This record gives sequence, C-alpha cells and structure tokens, in this order.
Amino acid sequence: MVLAAEELNPLVPHPIEIVVGTIAFLLLFYVLKRTVFPQFEKVYAERTDKIEGGLKRAEEAQEEANRLRQQYEEQLAGLRAEAARIRDEARAEGQQIKAELRAQAEEEAERIRQRGLEQLNAAREQTVRTLRAEVGGLAVQLAERIIRTELSDDARRAATVDDFLSELDGLAQRRETSPTAGGSS
Repeated sequence: MVLAAEELNPLVPHPIEIVVGTIAFLLLFYVLKRTVFPQFEKVYAERTDKIEGGLKRAEEAQEEANRLRQQYEEQLAGLRAEAARIRDEARAEGQQIKAELRAQAEEEAERIRQRGLEQLNAAREQTVRTLRAEVGGLAVQLAERIIRTELSDDARRAATVDDFLSELDGLAQRRETSPTAGGSS
C-alpha cells in the first residue's frame, strides 16, 4: 500500500507526463517560433516604423508649416508696404489732378472774364456810336430851330433851348419806358 499511496500522490507528476509535456511544449514553441512570432515581430516593426515615421512626418510638416507661415508673413509685410506705396501714389496723383483742375478752372474763369470785358467794351462802343449819332442829329435839329428863329431875341432863344431840352427829356423818358430800350443796349 505504500506503493499505491505513492502512485496516487497528486502533487508529484508522473515522469512520462513530464517527458510528454516537455516534448509538447517544445513542439508548440517550435511551431509558434516559426509561424506566429515572425508575424508579431513584423507587426511590431511596422508599428514602430509607423510611429517613428509619423513623428518624423509631423516634425517635417511642422517645419514646412513654419516656413510657409514665415513666407506668408514676409509676403504680407511686402503687400502692406506695396499698399501703402499705392495709397501714397494715389494721394499724390489726386493732389496733382486737383491742382490741374484748379488751374484749368482759373484759366476758364479768366477767359470768361476777358470775354465779358470784351463784350462790355463792344456794347459801350456801340452805345457811344448810337448816342453820338442821336446827339448829332439832335444838335442839328437844335441848330435848325435856332437858325429859324431870330438870334437877337434872348427870350426866344431861351424858349427854343427850353423846348429842345424838354423834347430831350421826353425822348429819354420814352426810351426808358420802352421795352426795346433795355434789350437794344
């Protein structure tokens, strides 16, 4: 019974089970080493490469973004300077156009003023010629009246002159009230 008790001890494995377990473990390890472990290594290498490549690409993208941002800022500064230059040129051109228009307006005003003076002088000369002709005619009429009357009689001579002046006043009043008098001068 002692032998049977030794054989029944569950804590001590049987030597054949140890040999079979060891062979099965070695066989399983060989199969795993040939098929599964290379796949694990391959996936691990891919993941490592992917992570390291992603970090490198992220760093490169960050550097590219910084470079592009710097270029953008330089271009923006250049564009701002160009815009300021264009505004200054436009302002200067506006001042030049304003000065040219002012000079043209002054020339036009001077030309109009000169034309008005010329028209005024022509109208004055026309009026003087008309008045000379009328005064000459009136002087001839006065002379005819004076000659017709006796020159020695002072009362008659004064009456003739008074009549003549009255006629002149009447003629002047008729011209002032006449509608053509204002338009003909």
